[in-house]
Amino acid sequence: MENRTIDINHSLYYFAGRRNKSSSKWVINAPKTEAGSRVIPMVDTVYTALMEERSRQAEEGTSCQTQIEDMTGFIFCNRFYEVYTPESINRELKRIIENHNSTEEVRAVKEKRDAVLLPQFTCHYLRHTFCTRLCEADVHIKVIQTIMGHKDIQTTMDIYAEVTEWKKKAFLNEIFEQMKLF
Repeated sequence: MENRTIDINHSLYYFAGRRNKSSSKWVINAPKTEAGSRVIPMVDTVYTALMEERSRQAEEGTSCQTQIEDMTGFIFCNRFYEVYTPESINRELKRIIENHNSTEEVRAVKEKRDAVLLPQFTCHYLRHTFCTRLCEADVHIKVIQTIMGHKDIQTTMDIYAEVTEWKKKAFLNEIFEQMKLF
């Protein structure tokens, strides 16, 4: 927190269901690749959100009680003071989307317009969207690679560097204007 950096040095995996033979549902491993271990800057918005969460928990006298292997002190927890599972986050996203869409459909009918509906998505899509927005903002591809923890820059370019039609047009217009070709 003092350096305002995020040190990503492990991965937390949740295993549940019939295939999981162990009594533990959580496993801590090293990141998949060496590039997955990284330190990234913490932007002010994230710092503020973490400090607000810390303050809220201090006021309420609550904190995450989960211990996974030798790790404790997880920041975000559910109402049972346990670490959120990916499935619980995805269920909450689904609920939010469904509530928005049903409200939006009613508003659209009242306002005599087409409804603007959200598609269903999971928390992993948020990572993908974040990276895509970095690409659209013309963040240097090597910066994106290190933030995302990709071992190979080709992964970043192939999977995430989606460029929209308007972005291509804007880029070409800018280049043509700078070069004064026509």
